[in-house]
Amino acid sequence: MATTSASAAEPGYGTVKHGDVESFKPSDDDEVRELNESGPTSEASSIHVQDGVRRVEAITTVWSKKTMTVMFVLLYLVSFVDTLLQSVQGALSPYVTSNFKVHGLIGVTDVLSFILGGVCTLAIAKIIDIWGRAEGFAVMIVFIIVGMIMKAACINIEMYTAANSIYWVGHIGVQYVIQIMYADMTTLRNRMVLFGVLQLPSIAATFGGPKIADLFYTHANFRWAFGAFCIIMPVFAAPVLVIFWWAKLKAQREGKFPERVKARSYYETCKHYAIEFDVVGMLLTIFGWSLLLLPFSLVNYAPNGWKTGYIIAMIVVGFVLLVAFVIWEKYFAIVQYFPFKHLKDRSVLGACLLYGFMFLSIFTWDTYYYSYLQVVHDLSITNASYTLNAFSLMSSVIGPLTGVLIRYYGYYKWPSIGMTPFAILGTALLIHFRTPSSHVGYLVMCQLFSGIYSGVWAATAQLSVMANVTHQETAVAIALFGLFGSIGAAIGQAVAGGLWTNVLPRELYKNLPTELKSNASAIYADLEVQLSYPMGSPARDAIIVSYGHVQRLMVIVGCCFLPICIACLFMWKNLNVKDMETKERRKKGNVL
Repeated sequence: MATTSASAAEPGYGTVKHGDVESFKPSDDDEVRELNESGPTSEASSIHVQDGVRRVEAITTVWSKKTMTVMFVLLYLVSFVDTLLQSVQGALSPYVTSNFKVHGLIGVTDVLSFILGGVCTLAIAKIIDIWGRAEGFAVMIVFIIVGMIMKAACINIEMYTAANSIYWVGHIGVQYVIQIMYADMTTLRNRMVLFGVLQLPSIAATFGGPKIADLFYTHANFRWAFGAFCIIMPVFAAPVLVIFWWAKLKAQREGKFPERVKARSYYETCKHYAIEFDVVGMLLTIFGWSLLLLPFSLVNYAPNGWKTGYIIAMIVVGFVLLVAFVIWEKYFAIVQYFPFKHLKDRSVLGACLLYGFMFLSIFTWDTYYYSYLQVVHDLSITNASYTLNAFSLMSSVIGPLTGVLIRYYGYYKWPSIGMTPFAILGTALLIHFRTPSSHVGYLVMCQLFSGIYSGVWAATAQLSVMANVTHQETAVAIALFGLFGSIGAAIGQAVAGGLWTNVLPRELYKNLPTELKSNASAIYADLEVQLSYPMGSPARDAIIVSYGHVQRLMVIVGCCFLPICIACLFMWKNLNVKDMETKERRKKGNVL
């Protein structure tokens, strides 16, 4: 399954209203970036370049092509391990929630994770712009490890949800920082080729992850699977940090590394970063979206459904907090958390909206697809994951090919529009084929169609964002891009969770044999209980019919967002990245 990291997602620091962010004076070469009609646009004639950007530009001046190649390979390996972990934990997630007798809350755990991960990406952008790429990379690795430790030790669904949220911030953050590092080391024309190569680990993870998950679940348990990656991840991440540390020392010896001026007290430092990271804006965003979306998945567990007081309160308070966020950002925030200025560019806005609505559509019909494949088509953990991940497999294959096409063709708008038939076929055909009587091969076909269009759209939309901002603004612009994807995915999860928790229990009670109607709640709550009834038995047939009905509704709703995605494509400018390469190579440092 594609993620919202950029699968899913760079540095940016928001819009500064008053004062500078750091107390250093940029050199004239870095401070002024000439812009023309074929490149990024800006309201100002000069761009303030932050410490993290200046440091990475200094580092790239001291390493050789050989060192850069080694860094490419090491980052690729870290991306592979992280993608493999995502595949393993994704395959085990339904069994973890079923272990706590709340299989229907898969959507809830993911809604929180996607919102938190998306919102924190803009904060990560600030970290790597102000402090540095290596520092941000290290922090994200720590988040992954802490999340995995908590998952291995979780004793209830609340702890698992918290662990999943922490892990997801680290997962999104690592992929995001790696993309920014790749962006630092490449020109725009070659960047999509490398970004495409960065997706190739998904191919191995598609086949390896489910099998690893199956082996752990069969011969040990899900806790050992999570614990193993607490050791594996830091082993692969450490060499990246060592190379950055070595390059930093070399740049310092040559006098090229800008040191941070420490002129603030501890209190002033805390106040400075509270303002710089716009903590109020972040909290309003996280709580606003969470409270607005979670009731759709929780309502079936509320005593009086939609009439329950806390369900109504969550929706109202969530909406009020989001309105308060807009007011805060516009009138009170000294440093804006949300970079509104980038959305004034129609290409950036169109790309962000496309990414958000694309994931909204996909996650509406994808969230419970894994359970559907096991229950309806009686597939094993491994085979269900293979079918589900055909999407990611095709997306990973098409990514590098898209990069090569754009490298030689230059234009990215029309290849994106050309994917419209695949988008329509991949999603609309699911309405016909996602039925209990359909062969699994047709479902795989639809997954492949969806992987083709989503792989191209994700790559070209990201390029549309990067082509319309400067190097200094690249990180925050891509973070904004990732935020739209995360919010779209979270809304999709909420829609799917709402349909699942409101429709499936009713359908189960209606379709189950009379003697099993009293067990409808227990059957709904546990995937293993559903799978315990043999294929062909009256109980299993009733469960299959119920699954088929709710899944059909999910696909129909997902299809409704496709026209919006297609409309967003026509908002893009038709830029040629080949024409922009000469100017970009003037950037300091050795780049590919």
